[in-house]
Amino acid sequence: MPKLLVVDDQSQIRRLLSLVLAKEFDVLEAENGASALATIYREKPRVVLLDVMMPGAIDGLQVLDAIKMDDALLDTRVAIISARGQVVDLEAARRRGADAYFVKPFSPARVVEWVREQLA
Repeated sequence: MPKLLVVDDQSQIRRLLSLVLAKEFDVLEAENGASALATIYREKPRVVLLDVMMPGAIDGLQVLDAIKMDDALLDTRVAIISARGQVVDLEAARRRGADAYFVKPFSPARVVEWVREQLA
């Protein structure tokens, strides 16, 4: 089963995504940027669903940068799931290499569909 990492400081968001994805994927969770990076380097998930605004020294965009700069993670797909929905936010994420951007509140069905497409 392909590994997928859900990164969000809100446990309800992690739980929701885990519930809708767990039937098809091995879902891992992280609540901040530091734990996300540790999990990414250890587990090598194929897809990362990543919040931008999180507590701690490392935000979601910094996690995205680390993934996209690491040759060992070239095949990792990253979708941002954020409350920040301004065009400037979407463009900044795309410039940094985000493969998709979902604005909260988001459609879990659309996220699942995107994940399936990435892993097809």
